[in-house]
Amino acid sequence: MNEEANGLPERPRVRPADPRFSSGPCKKYPGWDITHLNTEFLGRSHRAKLPKQRLKDAIDISHRLLGLPADWKLGIVPGSDTGAFEMALWSLLGSRPVDVLVWESFSNDWAKDLQALGIDELNLIQAEYGELPDLDRVDAAHDLVMVYNGTTSGVCLPDLDWLAGDRAGLVLCDATSAAFAMPMDFERLDVVTWSWQKVLGSEAAHGMLALSPRAVERLATDLPRYPLPKLFQLTKGGQLVEGIFSGATINTPSMLALEDLHAALAWAESIGGREALWQRTRDNFQCIDNWVADTPWIDWLVRDPATRSPTSMCLQVVDPSFNRLTPDERQGAINAMLARLEQENVALDIGNYRSAPPGFRIWGGATVETTDLEALTPWLDWVFEDFKLTKQEQQND
Repeated sequence: MNEEANGLPERPRVRPADPRFSSGPCKKYPGWDITHLNTEFLGRSHRAKLPKQRLKDAIDISHRLLGLPADWKLGIVPGSDTGAFEMALWSLLGSRPVDVLVWESFSNDWAKDLQALGIDELNLIQAEYGELPDLDRVDAAHDLVMVYNGTTSGVCLPDLDWLAGDRAGLVLCDATSAAFAMPMDFERLDVVTWSWQKVLGSEAAHGMLALSPRAVERLATDLPRYPLPKLFQLTKGGQLVEGIFSGATINTPSMLALEDLHAALAWAESIGGREALWQRTRDNFQCIDNWVADTPWIDWLVRDPATRSPTSMCLQVVDPSFNRLTPDERQGAINAMLARLEQENVALDIGNYRSAPPGFRIWGGATVETTDLEALTPWLDWVFEDFKLTKQEQQND
């Protein structure tokens, strides 16, 4: 007897080939296999000539693939994107007032860190989950701290045209969920950070720190207001530590993680480079956007279509029966749906971030296959219909 005969919605017949839609660490690229990784440099000193060259090659390929300006510096640093961005905050800020755009959890963390650092004039420009702050309040004479894509809210900057091209202040941009997924106007930025684990689907732990010539000049001319831990020191004797940007990392890197990055970079170049990565991300977003448009019980958390993230796609349930529940009941219902999806092995790790409204967060970066997202959406309909039937039965008892 089928499920419909029992009053239950019938299971979809097709499952995603890969159920991993986590927003970090993110899915590996299609065809990834650990046996494909080069193990030649494992167990060797990262300071030796060939391993050091391997680190520099990863920097150079990343620089080229992302399309950074030729005069920008790029280095591998510890601590994933968080470490890279903290290095920038501690090393560059304090000589000017600082504006901070805050609209999700990580940008809020940066604001808290700057408050703790005692920046003399700190201006928080804030918005609630699902909204973008008022960009007109940004002062071109101030330094600016922001994320490009709000991983935990699904709100993404539509462009950088609102940033003055001749601004006096530096722009520090946490781009961990944007780099390699969408075009970025680097000429309007001064610091860009990301991690290997997001759009490229590689391993975490290491971060990338990209600096414009203006950022390098600031490092050389403005001494930090406080002693810096060794891991944060980008200068020595008033000069940039060039080794960081040529393969001499501050601390010991994982050579295995490095090889995983090389494999991801090689895959990205093999499919057509950054334009292909952008297109795969756009296709994934379009798949979910089409489903949302045709599905009355679900909607985007982000109201403005121009600011919806194509990578960390955050969704909310808008069905009246769901929204009549208490906040705790809504979260409990979402948790039950997530558990059912995991039990069926069709979707792993797609709950909204812990500080976000209850809902779903589906990663749509370039390593995810659109066909897997197409297979996922009927299962989302299935678990929600099951929730409604269960709720109705409880009310009838």
